[in-house]
Amino acid sequence: MAFELPPLPYAYDALEPVISKETMQFHHDKHHAAYTTNLNAGVAESGLEGKTIEELFATASTLSPKVRNNGGGWWNHDFFWNIMAPAGSTQPSGKLKDAIDAYGGLDKLKEDFNGKGAGQFGSGWAWVIADSSGTLKVTSTPNQDNPLMDDAKEKGTPVLGNDVWEHAYYLVYRNDRPGYLKAWWDVVNWDEAGRRYEAALG
Repeated sequence: MAFELPPLPYAYDALEPVISKETMQFHHDKHHAAYTTNLNAGVAESGLEGKTIEELFATASTLSPKVRNNGGGWWNHDFFWNIMAPAGSTQPSGKLKDAIDAYGGLDKLKEDFNGKGAGQFGSGWAWVIADSSGTLKVTSTPNQDNPLMDDAKEKGTPVLGNDVWEHAYYLVYRNDRPGYLKAWWDVVNWDEAGRRYEAALG
């Protein structure tokens, strides 16, 4: 079964003014679509048909750059669309709020996350991840890598993730990556983040 381009869970302009309609159209319809097409081509070329994306990530260190990069791009963007919501989604609650409090509070989490995102050289992603005990950690990955890959420097289950490739923000923020990171918190889908966190606990 070939990988398919997931539809956006909201309208292109739903995240304005944080993320513009034009940015979403290019980001989803061009970039995410290209990752999907190239992932399927790479999987076919490598004889990996029938593998799930999780199975591919479990052996990411052995994959061709085509499968690894486009597989990461395909999964990361599907995660990204769903971890955002129009006007955000309330505030952290339940077990995720408890974990954030244990981390040092939401302000500290935001500060560390924004620092990781701003400090990621070139293209990449900033992440909040959870280990099996529920402890949160802030990390970043280059390119389209993610913390689920077998050779990730810091592995864990993604709870939040923000795309810091220039195509994610440049039409509005130009070279102000820190400004984009700061504004992004206004569209975080905390309900979805909480669901991902509880899933990490098993």
